[in-house]
Amino acid sequence: MPKKSTREVDPQERVGTMLRRIYRTRQDMMRPILEHPREYVLLSIRELANRLQVDPATVSRTVIAMGFQNYREFQKYLHQRSITHSTAFERMSATASVDTSFEAKVRETLNGAVHNLEGLCNSLDVGRLESLADRFYAANRIFVLGGDLASSLVYFLHYQLMVLGFDVTPVTSSGHTTYLMHRVTKNDLVVAISFRRGLRQTIEGLIQARSTGCYTIGITDTSISPVARMTDESILVSVDVPHFGASYVAPMAALDVILSSIANRKRARTMTVLKQIEDDQKYSHRWYPET
Repeated sequence: MPKKSTREVDPQERVGTMLRRIYRTRQDMMRPILEHPREYVLLSIRELANRLQVDPATVSRTVIAMGFQNYREFQKYLHQRSITHSTAFERMSATASVDTSFEAKVRETLNGAVHNLEGLCNSLDVGRLESLADRFYAANRIFVLGGDLASSLVYFLHYQLMVLGFDVTPVTSSGHTTYLMHRVTKNDLVVAISFRRGLRQTIEGLIQARSTGCYTIGITDTSISPVARMTDESILVSVDVPHFGASYVAPMAALDVILSSIANRKRARTMTVLKQIEDDQKYSHRWYPET
């Protein structure tokens, strides 16, 4: 990987650090842009300068002083912030159009989910998955962190890992996160799942886990997410969708890929485990009887 320019901003860097690099008057000028990125992300440098009532050269010098290579890099960063800081109201408002039919809106949502899935397919480094699978086998215990809507992903991954015979614990509440993360050791593995700005309980649990020296894996949606910043490695998947919520099509596909990698990394072990539970899957009283 090429060495970074000394003036290139780290996309995971905190806003406060970037602002402290520029004069107070410039901080006051740039802070509203960083706090409300959706309002500015599509503006050209000349349009932004007009909005700020300064000349384009001032904008250019300011973003370079903050650590960006150029205005285009700054726009990319604003795009990431517009994703992480968006609200349900803002996302729904962005789709408002009197010329778009109900059917078109629904199909736009489906197309968005497909787009997210294609993004995962195009960006996923399959070569990484072998070493990632090894992390699961090397761990004494596995903890999967996530809360709120991401709890559904936590329980899915927990269930499938349990089927494969791993010692895995889902961690979805604030109390469980606090107490269980104090029990983590360097021999364990923590998987953290959170999107956009990052759920406080998940991030704080991740910080506690990191302090023990255990390996951490993140699943999130942008490179500036605290999950991406704080984990040893992360998989980025978009949850963006043209309505108020979040689409978990791509995150579910990412979990499927991880589980496939784990199952096939030690295929003989997997087949032994699955053979042991085959009778339950065929004859257990859990299944509704045939008439």
